[in-house]
Amino acid sequence: MTSLRKNKTLYIDKEAASVLELVADGLLAPVRKLMSEAESKLVLETGLINGKSFPFPFILAPSGKKNEEIISSLKVGEEILLLCEGEEFATLHVEETFQIDPHVRVKHIYGTDDSTHPGVQATMKRLGSWALSGEYKLLKTKPNKGKIDILNAKKRVDAKHTSSLVMAANPLHRGHERLIRQTLDSTDLLVIFLLKPYASSNITYDLRYEALEYYLNNFLPKNRVIIVPLENSYIFAGYNEIILDAIVANNYGCDRLTIGRNHAGLGMFYDCNSNKSIIDRVIGIDIEIEIASEYVYCNQCTTLVSKNTCPHGQHNQISYHSDSILQLLEAGLLPPAVLIRKEISAFLLSKLYPDRFKNLEKLYYDTFATKGLLEEHTERDFYLELMKLYKTSSLT
Repeated sequence: MTSLRKNKTLYIDKEAASVLELVADGLLAPVRKLMSEAESKLVLETGLINGKSFPFPFILAPSGKKNEEIISSLKVGEEILLLCEGEEFATLHVEETFQIDPHVRVKHIYGTDDSTHPGVQATMKRLGSWALSGEYKLLKTKPNKGKIDILNAKKRVDAKHTSSLVMAANPLHRGHERLIRQTLDSTDLLVIFLLKPYASSNITYDLRYEALEYYLNNFLPKNRVIIVPLENSYIFAGYNEIILDAIVANNYGCDRLTIGRNHAGLGMFYDCNSNKSIIDRVIGIDIEIEIASEYVYCNQCTTLVSKNTCPHGQHNQISYHSDSILQLLEAGLLPPAVLIRKEISAFLLSKLYPDRFKNLEKLYYDTFATKGLLEEHTERDFYLELMKLYKTSSLT
């Protein structure tokens, strides 16, 4: 391919590139291109594009002095090159350039421009004050594997209804498991969109995918559930997340979306006085949004229950907070099986703390009852056996 770098060049990061790819794949429809200033104002006034919900303008305003100098000098009709991490990513036909206020932009996305908000901080660093609109063309395209997998799965089970969940599963806990089962119980096919973030974390996307895949393959009818990666870019943050989840899920071919009652986007927008929520702003998107119950473990019921049906009150209920469970794992502690399935805990700890024990075989044979046979054991085996000892109650 002939290099296009003789054209004027804008530099974008992978997060911006991923969103441009979503639009090119038709996954953010009704959005088809970068919006003009007039189109942006109309979206902010109505929350609609061609009669369908979209929460804020879809624009490109990359940060950097060189980027801003180039955008401010562009003329209508020029063709420019978008460069991502040194690679030619796309060409864009310039229709218009215009100035924006980055603080107003982040407020439309997050509902605030408070600099202490982590999302606001990250987005302000990568947002410039000049935007440009127009149609663009990706220089390297490949079939969307997620679309293909969903289509094949729908044919395989002859799905009349396809439901979706969007989750980070960081980590996958018992509350997630119940939500997955509840959703699967009333649909033919379930698509789990697993969020793939740009910020680094102790439990990487690959580990979370492997843990979810293990649960799927061993504890669910695996022909009726598939996992699809979803790049968790800045546009999915804040109180508009549910609207965008619904748009993406519908464009992937799902006709239902299940969200938890404790979903942050739902709570931020819920109006108790008028019994309305962010869901009431989803217009023209052909998808049914269901709000699932919040699940807790009740010490009196001695099982996982819905808060709507348990009469025993919060003083008897254990909630499932991913951040707190993650803290236990990051500290190297084995979470109780009531919080997270022991097989998942054992897998995650063995990956987070590889080669943790100096002499694993000796520790294993000194700690657990064995058949006397010399066998090799992994750290994952060790954690599984340790969990069994935690459940022993005859001396307590």
